[in-house]
Amino acid sequence: MNDASRLEHCFAALKKENRPALVSYLTAGDPDAATSRRLLHGLPAAGVDIIELGMPFSDPMADGPAIQKAALRALENGQTQAKTLEMVRSFREQNSTTPIVLMGYYNPIFCYGVDRFLANAARAGVDGLIVVDLPPEHDEELCQPAAQHGIDFIRLATPTTDAKRLPKVLSNASGFIYYVSVAGVTGGSAPTPERLENSVSQLREHTQLPIAVGFGIRTTEQAATIGRFSDAVVVGSALVDCIEYASTPDDAVERIHGLVSELAESVRACRR
Repeated sequence: MNDASRLEHCFAALKKENRPALVSYLTAGDPDAATSRRLLHGLPAAGVDIIELGMPFSDPMADGPAIQKAALRALENGQTQAKTLEMVRSFREQNSTTPIVLMGYYNPIFCYGVDRFLANAARAGVDGLIVVDLPPEHDEELCQPAAQHGIDFIRLATPTTDAKRLPKVLSNASGFIYYVSVAGVTGGSAPTPERLENSVSQLREHTQLPIAVGFGIRTTEQAATIGRFSDAVVVGSALVDCIEYASTPDDAVERIHGLVSELAESVRACRR
């Protein structure tokens, strides 16, 4: 299997199982490099199908308090873009199948150097990028070069993305579409299932890519409900909260992998 096709292989396999993917988000380097590495390496065994790994940034404007705190903890403990890519490379030594998507903001990538970043990311085993503050009008900056390196560029669609805007958003997207379930920042209020199902159904009329739903999903019940009509369920803030409230690094690992196992069980019970 080549690196560029991990997401495609993952969604194809899950389609045969007639179930959605469980996608987990954690910030690289949170709460510290060693614990973050343990968390990352243990996610597939706990039941995660696709990993979103946050690239910490000092001004995460689209994120709520939980992920903002996670980014600051990671940065204060010395996490860098180079260290994040090294985490992926190390993970690939043990796992060649689970897709990893880096999520974050353009500034750290730009400062690292776009060409250098993409070359190193592809070499490390990164499968996709979600860059929340780089609109499709600037696809030549990162989206199109990423494709040349075999890295998918995953677009966000939101409740405020209208029919006129949507074709532009979808034009160069690949991997999957991330539907933001609520207007606002990560970790916000719980989405309304009826409205979400209708929105996802409408979005399917415009794309053949798998549709993941995230933002505001915190419980196994929510994950199971949304998994019935989506191709993937994304959980982030609920996992990041486990780190903030953990008493020790071991406690953080136990809490997160335990919650992931519960979420995975609920998502695997979904049949669409």
